[in-house]
Amino acid sequence: MGKILSLAIGAGVTVLGIILLIVWWYELLFVLRGVIPGMLILGGAIAVLAGFSELKDTLKGQEEKKG
Repeated sequence: MGKILSLAIGAGVTVLGIILLIVWWYELLFVLRGVIPGMLILGGAIAVLAGFSELKDTLKGQEEKKG
């Protein structure tokens, strides 16, 4: 009985999600316009920090080979 109930609840939530997506389409786009630039800034900052850390490790490894 639990599997059938979870299937029914999952189908109901999916249908509700599709209906709300259609009804709130403008609000969804409004939120995405506000969130995407922040995500890009955060992702870029993480990439820069990861690259800096890798460069630092590479330079440290080269110093150890010399000395």
